[in-house]
Amino acid sequence: MGENFVSLMISRSYKMPYILNHLSSVNAPSFHQLYRPIQRAMIGMPPLVAQGHRPLKMTFEDQLKALIFFHLEEHTSAQHLLQVLEEDDFARNIIAPEEGIKKSSFAEAINTRGLEQLMHVYQNLQTEAVSILPKEHDKLGDLIGIDGSLIDSCLSMHWADYRKGAKKAKVHLGFDLNRGIPRKIFLTDGKGAERPFVSMILSPGQTGVMDRGYQAHDLFDRWQEEKKHFVCRIKAGTKKICIETKEINQDSYIFYDAIVLLGTPGVNQTKKPLRLVGYTVDGTRYWVATSRFDLTAEQIALIYKLRWDIEKFFAWWKRHLKVYHLIARRWSKYSLA
Repeated sequence: MGENFVSLMISRSYKMPYILNHLSSVNAPSFHQLYRPIQRAMIGMPPLVAQGHRPLKMTFEDQLKALIFFHLEEHTSAQHLLQVLEEDDFARNIIAPEEGIKKSSFAEAINTRGLEQLMHVYQNLQTEAVSILPKEHDKLGDLIGIDGSLIDSCLSMHWADYRKGAKKAKVHLGFDLNRGIPRKIFLTDGKGAERPFVSMILSPGQTGVMDRGYQAHDLFDRWQEEKKHFVCRIKAGTKKICIETKEINQDSYIFYDAIVLLGTPGVNQTKKPLRLVGYTVDGTRYWVATSRFDLTAEQIALIYKLRWDIEKFFAWWKRHLKVYHLIARRWSKYSLA
C-alpha cells in the first residue's frame, strides 16, 4: 500500500437552505440492498475509538451510512445532508446516529476519523468482487488500465493546489480491465504528476495499459526491470531504431511490428529493447510501445482498445454517482491500494 493523499468528504455550506424532495428520497429496500455487502466487509474491522476523553458522536457505521446516503440523494454539501438527517423520517431513523449529529461533530468525524476502517472495507469488498466476477480476456494476462482524473475541491482545501481561484484533486486509478473494477486508487493535488504512480499501481507480471501522457523512455526501462509489463500509446513522431522486424499479414490492419529502441541516442533513448506495434483504426494511426513479446500484434491492439473501459468508468463515476467534488478539507497519507 503506497503512501499518498486520500480525502473523504465535507464541503463549504451553501447560503440557500436545502429543499427536501420526498419524491426522490431513497427507499429503505434499495439502501439496505446496497449496504448489505458492506456489513459483511466490516467483519474483522479494527474498532474506531474516540480521540481524547469525549465519546464518539458518530460510529464508523454511522459515517459510512451518511456517505452512501450523500451520494444516493445527490447532495451538494454537508449542510444539505445534515438538514435531511434531521428532517427526513427515513434518514433520521436509518442513517443518522440515534441522538442526531451536529455540524461540528460531523465535520470532525468525516475529516479526521475512519480512514483505517474505510480501507478495511474497501479491500474486503474488492477481494469479494474479484472472487465473484468472471475474468475476461484471460489469455491476454492481468490487464490494469491506468489513468488520472481531476475532481473539484473547495477553496479551503489548501493542499489541493491547481491554479489561482481553483482547487482540484487528482485521482490516480488502477482499473482491472479483466473484471471492470477499480484495484488501486491514489489521490494528490490537481498538479500531481501521473507517471510515478504506475510503479505503485502495478504488481510484477501485470500489464499496465496507458495513453500517450505516460510515455517516458526511462520509465519504460524501469518497468521492464521491475518485471511490470506495459502497453502504452506513444507519439507518432517518436524517433526509433529498428532492431528486428516481424512478419505482417498483408490483409491486417497492422502496418508495423518490430523490436526497437525508442528516443534520441545520448538524450532519451531506451536502454532496453521493446516492441513497437503500429495499426490503423477508422483512419487513425496508432503507435503502441509494449514489453509484451508473447502476444500477436492484433492482441496488442486489442489490449489498447480495452483501455477505453477506464474512461467509461470515470464517466460513470462522475455522472451517475455525482462524484464531482470532494467534501473533506484535510488530507491523509493513505491510499486505497
